[in-house]
Amino acid sequence: MSADRPGPATPLRVEVVYCPAPGLTDRVGVQLAAGATVADALRASGLLARHALAAEGLQVGVWSRRRTLQTALREGDRVEIYRPLTVDPKEARRRRQRRQLSGSPTR
Repeated sequence: MSADRPGPATPLRVEVVYCPAPGLTDRVGVQLAAGATVADALRASGLLARHALAAEGLQVGVWSRRRTLQTALREGDRVEIYRPLTVDPKEARRRRQRRQLSGSPTR
């Protein structure tokens, strides 16, 4: 095939990741057609159905950067499904600090 004629579109391989709970990761590799979007990857992964997630209002990203469902993907992208925070990060840090201080020996 000559360089001036485009060949068949090369499929994209991407990974879709969801952490349903702390310490648990559900990771699926999918192969998609060129020009696929985040929404296409989510559908192909089956993670929405497996974890009973609704696509509406879902927070997603690619490589830790928030993106929309219409974002086009590139080869090797990692699509991430974010779950809502259950504890404010500042409060979680305070709790960890209190636990560490209460477990340390008295001076």
